[in-house]
Amino acid sequence: MYRLLRAPLRGVTYTRWLHLLVPILIVSIWMFIEPAWPWMPALIVAPFGLLPWVRLAEGLQAQFLLTPHERGRPDPSIGTAPSARWGDRWRTVAWLEIRLVLAAVVITATVWLPVMTLELILTGAGQPLTGDDVLLPVIPSRWAAILLVPVPVVLLLCVVVLLGEAVTAIAAGLLGPSAAERLSALEARTEQLLERTRIARELHDSIGHALTVAVVQAGAARAAGNPEFTERALCAIEETGRAAMDDLERVLLVLRESAQPPSQRPTLADADRLLESARASGSAVDAELSGPLETLPGPVTREGYRILQESLTNVLRHCGPVPVRVRIEAAVGRLDLEVLNPLPDGPALMTGRGSGLRGMRERAALLGGEAETGPYEGNWRVRARLPLERIR
Repeated sequence: MYRLLRAPLRGVTYTRWLHLLVPILIVSIWMFIEPAWPWMPALIVAPFGLLPWVRLAEGLQAQFLLTPHERGRPDPSIGTAPSARWGDRWRTVAWLEIRLVLAAVVITATVWLPVMTLELILTGAGQPLTGDDVLLPVIPSRWAAILLVPVPVVLLLCVVVLLGEAVTAIAAGLLGPSAAERLSALEARTEQLLERTRIARELHDSIGHALTVAVVQAGAARAAGNPEFTERALCAIEETGRAAMDDLERVLLVLRESAQPPSQRPTLADADRLLESARASGSAVDAELSGPLETLPGPVTREGYRILQESLTNVLRHCGPVPVRVRIEAAVGRLDLEVLNPLPDGPALMTGRGSGLRGMRERAALLGGEAETGPYEGNWRVRARLPLERIR
């Protein structure tokens, strides 16, 4: 009841009313051709429903007039795609026929109920009605006619609102996306969410690493009081900052959907850059890289680089310039990556709940591998195994 009372204030009530009246244009044109066969438009429009583009046109019109609030949403209840299967075509035929039936009901209410309102007003004003076109039964008095004036208007509003709701529900059922289309839209949405998650991880790993290196280098340079060390620290900060700016620009290009190709994402072939950055921060890095790292599949070598980057960032952030042992091996069928460093005095790395650690495990899981983080023989260890066969 509350929704009915609010109906005159909602713009969608009138757009749905217009949508319900549109098929009458076809009937009106036909009545000029052959008024003796008013039912013929129902046979004429049926074959058009078998044309793929008719479903597209009907879907656009229905979405624009029946559910304008859903425009732009990734999952509208009314589809806007041509017929892809025969089932879609037959549902379009049924939709066209139902539209004609509902249009006949609405046009009858739209024409005759206002006429009845006018007759009640004239009767209440004391002007007797005569002729065969009078729609009202005998009204006992003028006051009764005056009291009944709002009734046809309310009935018309009820018809428009209820049939508007009905045609919207029918459109969602007959013009709505099929199961295959819904699955395709869901897959596209999932891919979009995965891409956003990947970009968030990229920003966390790249920018977090650059800021950590900059903070550690600046603190060490200030504490050392050595001009040569300060020069090396500033060079390391500059190099790391430039790399982070390249990564940030690449991510921003993706977010803007720019037509320009993004810069090449770093791979394990660029691991020396990370190792030198850690060494410049004061850490003694013992690195052992073996195997054909340059020929690794793109997803494996890119995600491996990010796992190594996050591991070294955590070492610098939580432990400072401590000795680090890095082992990367491209073995038969898999890539092994291990980063080992002494445990810090506090419990900073003991929980294993940080977003960086979770991101490493997610990266490995997306490639069908695994990543382990935690204490190991008095050290903190990050170990990742990434398969190669299923990626190629």
